[in-house]
Amino acid sequence: MTGPDALIARLCPHLDAEAATGLLSRAVRAASVTGDERAMVAMLRPEMERLMLAPRTEDFLPGRPNITGRRPGAGAGPDLLFIGHTDVVHPKDWSAHWAGQAQADPFGAAVIDGELWGRGAADLKAGICTALAALDLIDKAGIRLAGSVSYAFVGDEESGEPGTGVSAGVRHWSDAILQGDLPRPDLAVYVEPTRLQVLPVQIGFYIAEVVLTGQSAYFGRPDLGRDALRAAHRVLQAIWDQSDRLAATGEHPLLGRAFTLVTGLEAGGLIAVPGECRFSLIGKLLPGDSLDAVTAQLEAVIRAATPADIGVDIAFPAGRDHPRGGSPAGIAADHPLVSGLADCIRAVRPDRGAIEGAPFWSEMPFLTERIGIPAVYCAPGDISICHTNFERVPLADYHDAILAFAAFIVTTCGILPDDPGQHQGERS
Repeated sequence: MTGPDALIARLCPHLDAEAATGLLSRAVRAASVTGDERAMVAMLRPEMERLMLAPRTEDFLPGRPNITGRRPGAGAGPDLLFIGHTDVVHPKDWSAHWAGQAQADPFGAAVIDGELWGRGAADLKAGICTALAALDLIDKAGIRLAGSVSYAFVGDEESGEPGTGVSAGVRHWSDAILQGDLPRPDLAVYVEPTRLQVLPVQIGFYIAEVVLTGQSAYFGRPDLGRDALRAAHRVLQAIWDQSDRLAATGEHPLLGRAFTLVTGLEAGGLIAVPGECRFSLIGKLLPGDSLDAVTAQLEAVIRAATPADIGVDIAFPAGRDHPRGGSPAGIAADHPLVSGLADCIRAVRPDRGAIEGAPFWSEMPFLTERIGIPAVYCAPGDISICHTNFERVPLADYHDAILAFAAFIVTTCGILPDDPGQHQGERS
């Protein structure tokens, strides 16, 4: 058995869609807003024990656990990792938005018209459950893997809750890999929602907060003040000009152009010269861009445009794998990991499996840069409705993803030579 079509034919009769849906329902009901991931970890542990993954939990911060597991291969083959985050963003006004309707409970996992609703359903509990259900499917089909399958489910990926969302979970996990406390995998799938497309590259980002300080004065005597808001006009124009220059330097085939976006501004009052102006911005980076170089250039532009009588303070509050933000990352679009996964997806869903770029930042750099293994993003779910009151996953996509992931695990890890179905595809 060498191709995904033959594998899927062997796997398909063993897919228990009802059990798989139940697994995802339990995951969504395990509310795990960033900062309190314990319920999701507790839900995962018995499932990982049942799959003989020898799960291990370890706090990355007090009271905040990661959970990892691994099933060693029965022969010679690579170690394939599935990784994702257990935390979800806060549902905020979800219940009020859907009051009186079936999906009113953000952690209720309501199924409506073939879609499972709830906070975290797409981002990214469907991905976690797909990866686990795929291994279960392989077992039910009686396939014995030559290579190993590893899982790492980490907390603290999502931002938005005070004092959290700095990738503390994946940093702790990658530290354990580098220190030799956990086996180093050979390749990885990070299960962010991608609509079952394969995303081998992602953008980088930084967030900057800028404070311009002048001197407030009564509006009738503006000559006694130093207008921070007027200074901001000049500084903002310099930032936009710099963004245009960045965009003109080139375009990535999967990610588009780099830019800087001003996201907010606050200054002044009713009857006084504004003595202070605050604004924030976010920058998009492309693979090959240096966060150090790009942010240093931004600082230079801001300082050069700030009048001499105005103070300026610049902070970068959103450090991830880098103190000033998140690095761009990725692998070649023709890497065997990319083509192999895409082939398995297309064998189940010919309309999916396209190669795209990730217009978001997640924790790929900890894999590709920090521990040095190839990685892609792939899972069911649509990132465009995550973090909204419309978060849901089509169950047909989820079930198809289980089949595709199972086929990918088998083609990547290999089947033991004595497997009775090894040559089934050649006989059919």
